[in-house]
Amino acid sequence: MTDLVTMQVIRYALEQIADEMGYTLVRTGRSTLITEIKDISCVITDAAGATVAQAHHTPSLLAGFEITMREVVKTFSPQDLAPGDVIVTNDPYRGCQHVMDLYAIAPAFHAGELVGFAGNIAHHSDLGGTAAGGVAGGIREIYLEGLRLPMIKLLKRGIEDKELFGIIANQIRLPDKTLGDIRAQISSLMVGVDRIDRLFRKYGKAVVQDACRELLDYSERRMRQGLRNIPAGTYEADDFIDDDGVNDRPIRVGIKITIDGDRAIVDLTGSDPQAEGNTNSTIANTYAAVYYVMIALVDPHMPPNSGCYRPIEIVTRPATVVDPLPPGAVAARTNCSQKIVEAMLRALAPALPDRVVAGGHAQITTCAFGGRDPKTAAPFIFTDIQGGGNGGRPYADGADGQDSHLPRFMNTPVEAVEQRFPIRIERYELVCDSGGAGKYRGSLALRRDIRVLSGPVSFARYADRHRIAPRGLFGGHDGTTGEFLLNPGTPEERKLKSKGLDTLQAGDLVSLRLPGAGGYGDPVERDPAAIERDLLDGKVSIANAESAYAVTVDHQTLRVDRKR
Repeated sequence: MTDLVTMQVIRYALEQIADEMGYTLVRTGRSTLITEIKDISCVITDAAGATVAQAHHTPSLLAGFEITMREVVKTFSPQDLAPGDVIVTNDPYRGCQHVMDLYAIAPAFHAGELVGFAGNIAHHSDLGGTAAGGVAGGIREIYLEGLRLPMIKLLKRGIEDKELFGIIANQIRLPDKTLGDIRAQISSLMVGVDRIDRLFRKYGKAVVQDACRELLDYSERRMRQGLRNIPAGTYEADDFIDDDGVNDRPIRVGIKITIDGDRAIVDLTGSDPQAEGNTNSTIANTYAAVYYVMIALVDPHMPPNSGCYRPIEIVTRPATVVDPLPPGAVAARTNCSQKIVEAMLRALAPALPDRVVAGGHAQITTCAFGGRDPKTAAPFIFTDIQGGGNGGRPYADGADGQDSHLPRFMNTPVEAVEQRFPIRIERYELVCDSGGAGKYRGSLALRRDIRVLSGPVSFARYADRHRIAPRGLFGGHDGTTGEFLLNPGTPEERKLKSKGLDTLQAGDLVSLRLPGAGGYGDPVERDPAAIERDLLDGKVSIANAESAYAVTVDHQTLRVDRKR
């Protein structure tokens, strides 16, 4: 048996390999989704496909490889694989997330023997479909969402399959950029398999494999111990998606969590039937949301691998919004998975009040603009991803200007956008009064105003929380809802649906106003000094401060006094 110190050394070596793969992917990628937003994830698995290490990137992808790798090892025996092979797939019904997320997986060999796999996921700016960027809300069938690849070998013994590359190039709008990003994924995998082999050469096969087995068992033990510290019982809550982009009615995500000693059962069978539009959550996405919450609340410092998932049973009902059946569309799946997170946090709040946060924006605003550059006449696709507000915490306000839960995406800098695309960002700011009042305030929403400088330009998007506000917790107030406005402040001002596809003309401006976040705790308990800071920073207006926090404000000095 490998000693604990050696196991931890190998653990961090594997995590470093995954991180290095991610750095390679970001450095060699072509689209801002990869280079700026970092909508990627990298993983190392053992030869059976169990995750042993993953990079410090997007948590929403953390369970994706669990299901995908089961399909890989079922499809390809060790005899079917060779050094230099690269397998790709993006089929949401074979363990993937949505069509725009392409999984690339390479077998890792040591001394001629299969010892594991290196894998990565990258969100692509285009893989075909109804709209440029593949993110239009309200699509009814997965066939319309883009090119769906089965489990195929794109490289065989290091040689690109020209026919497969040709098929992919023939189905997408910007083949050079997409194929460049795919090759960036391949370069990342080559780094991974090389480093894995080096690790095996340094420590020997027996030591590394034993350390990996012990690492999985170690994470399982930590998860079980953490579960024992939660009061036994059944905890229930729900949350709602505004709509599916086709029908206007809300969609319920129902959660029932049973803590039974050192195991947990997360039952999602109370969720609504699968949506007609594309807000359905693929099973890999559903699992990722559940695992994310359990790791974050039970023991956020445990190594996130297949071992820590063993004590968690996830129960779903097929043909529901959390476990859809083909040909259900799934591109806007994050509208659902974020609600799984929110409902789980709310359900466990009575048991873990010092670990949960209030309701956040609970959606991903993903927009794609597609058209032609007026200077070059070349086609362009700009995909932008925005978050919203973070819920107030048991010990601090929500973090302003940061994404929350699951993706943890980075911001696309204004300079990177305007340098590459015929687009101008005219406003990028926090929205005053958008964070729910509380002992700890919810974070403020973001506003991003985007003007297109060419036309016509397609504007595809999906978002949520435009109707149902982010909830406060333990007496905290709700955050504000979001909205999209076309040409605000002009005679042509028009409110746009949160999910859909429109055509913009040169000079049109879209104002993306994201949801805020709920407050945590009774606003009356808020420190007056914190209220004064918010007033001075322009985060809270005088009127809102006086009404929400039961204080009086000196309009000249902004000094705060409690009402008598």
